[in-house]
Amino acid sequence: MNLQIKSFEEYQEVYQRSVEKPEEFWAGIADHFYWRRKWNNVLDWNFKEPKIKWFEGAKLNITENCLDRHIYQLGDKPAIVWEPNDPNEAHRVLTYKQLLEKVEQFSNVLKNNGVRKGDRVCIYLPMVPELVITVLACARIGAIHSVVFGGFSAQSIADRINDTGCRLVITSDGGYRGTKTIELKSIVDDALVQCKAVDRVIVLTRTRTPVSMIKGRDVWWEDEIKKVETQGNPTCPAEEMDAEDMLFILYTSGSTGKPKGVVHTCGGYMVYTGYTFANVFQYQPDEVYFCTADIGWITGHSYIIYGPLSQGATSLMFEGVPTWPDAGRFWDIVEKHKVNILYTAPTAIRSLMASGDSYVDGKDLSSIRKLGSVGEPINEEAWNWYNEKIGKGKAPIVDTWWQTENGGILISPIAGITPTIPSYAMLPLPGIQPVLVDEKGNELQGNNVSGNLCIKFPWPGMIRTTYGDHERCRQTYFAAYENMYFTGDGCLRNEDGYYRITGRVDDVLNVSGHRIGTAELENAINMHSDVVESAIVGYPHPVKGQGIYAYVIASGHHVDEDLTRRDINQTVSRIIGAIAKPDKIQFVSGLPKTRSGKIMRRILRKIAEGDTSNLGDITTLLDPGVVEEIKAGAEKLRG
Repeated sequence: MNLQIKSFEEYQEVYQRSVEKPEEFWAGIADHFYWRRKWNNVLDWNFKEPKIKWFEGAKLNITENCLDRHIYQLGDKPAIVWEPNDPNEAHRVLTYKQLLEKVEQFSNVLKNNGVRKGDRVCIYLPMVPELVITVLACARIGAIHSVVFGGFSAQSIADRINDTGCRLVITSDGGYRGTKTIELKSIVDDALVQCKAVDRVIVLTRTRTPVSMIKGRDVWWEDEIKKVETQGNPTCPAEEMDAEDMLFILYTSGSTGKPKGVVHTCGGYMVYTGYTFANVFQYQPDEVYFCTADIGWITGHSYIIYGPLSQGATSLMFEGVPTWPDAGRFWDIVEKHKVNILYTAPTAIRSLMASGDSYVDGKDLSSIRKLGSVGEPINEEAWNWYNEKIGKGKAPIVDTWWQTENGGILISPIAGITPTIPSYAMLPLPGIQPVLVDEKGNELQGNNVSGNLCIKFPWPGMIRTTYGDHERCRQTYFAAYENMYFTGDGCLRNEDGYYRITGRVDDVLNVSGHRIGTAELENAINMHSDVVESAIVGYPHPVKGQGIYAYVIASGHHVDEDLTRRDINQTVSRIIGAIAKPDKIQFVSGLPKTRSGKIMRRILRKIAEGDTSNLGDITTLLDPGVVEEIKAGAEKLRG
């Protein structure tokens, strides 16, 4: 069986086969990877418990597939090309041979610091090559990595460390993002006040920011590397892992206050990320591939590290932001490194589009062959700009739909192979069986229908559990509709059977492609001493896609509303991170509640959107009069 699909007719044939004989199909795909021992059983599953096991009995190490197996033929090929935040700083290239050497070296550092198979390791690093090295070193020795995005707060880090039971943290003195220097080590120090189990912190030098190094706990990355060099043990054999052993834990926001640790396992995740990368982007051996995501998110895990490296690709990673030193930075990088495939987020595209065409005009983008979009549905205007200005009408755009829990892309065009329509995710990839259901869980047959998007059969890259709380996994994804995985997204299927994602149907916002739970955000706002109660809704935002609108009941102590808004945002930044700061905060005396105490978010959402012409029946509210007051306040805020 070929790994890559080469025509639309082949896609249709392969898809049909993958649905009729899924186990046979995935076994054929898995044969393209290196296994120390083949599986006894391809799949054992039920969605009731849920229990999902792929390639049971198989033995492997994912780093042997990402590194070792490429050494003889691709040893001198660039594996990671790193572009720094400052365009005047030299970029770095690590070949597959060099990357393997550095991964083995740091694997020995981890072992020297007491890390063993099954231990959890928290990683809080900037977007530098050492982040890739650390992730792969954990995987090589069988440690479970938990990467935390560099924009999260000390409290968010502490919550994740305590949930996973990490005893070792890897961080840096600081990190660069545009004009900002982020003091990562200082944030970790604040977090560790609450984390008594952590007894070792390895600190990488990046910004030369002064840091506090605690004797007996904190050690420098560079010193630990020297120790390994003097010990004369440069290699590190890869630990043998079971296909269903944990590979990593990655936290995502849910509809309750506490983020949930999504667990992905070694075998199925490897097969799925490798297969989807090779197909969706139609990767060719000579191509330079640039995914602009942060490795702190699932996109970076799957499509900067594991997917591309498993296929012997050249993966470009970027430390900075698309708008610094100016809004032409992405295009400078494309021109400099002759990028062939660009995979970025609609938020970035809208932001760069808003900056004006002058930053694109005159840039040599002739190397671009394929474009991708990730994180949220891309709107038609942004799709057209991306197509015309960046792809010059010649580069197919893959508008990919997937989630942290999915491990890899589920619904997407295959570049240059399957059809595309602006703002449509189009067709499921082979092995993916989507269904649309109504509120009662009845499957909506045929085309021209809209409903809640579910998947009725497992795929290798899917979530196995939420760390330490399997019941939460069941309740969140498998309890809403019997024998189905519920995505939380609404979707329509048009007259031709193409899929378009219409947005979240639960209490989760999609802000700049990042999911933020309303409950988690409300909990953070309510921590502010002057806040009595709050309610969060989303509203259309020209750059972020969805903005955060906060309705806040304050205690009345505030005299200066603007100052209180800044104080609330500071509180949110401290508890979650700056990424979750509300775009608009409206002070209200009350919230529209039913007599049972439920907040009518439908009304708040419509007011936030500026659509107050038809708020529906408000006579059932405890205090209908509060709606007029909120409407007037919203008008004032807009004005």
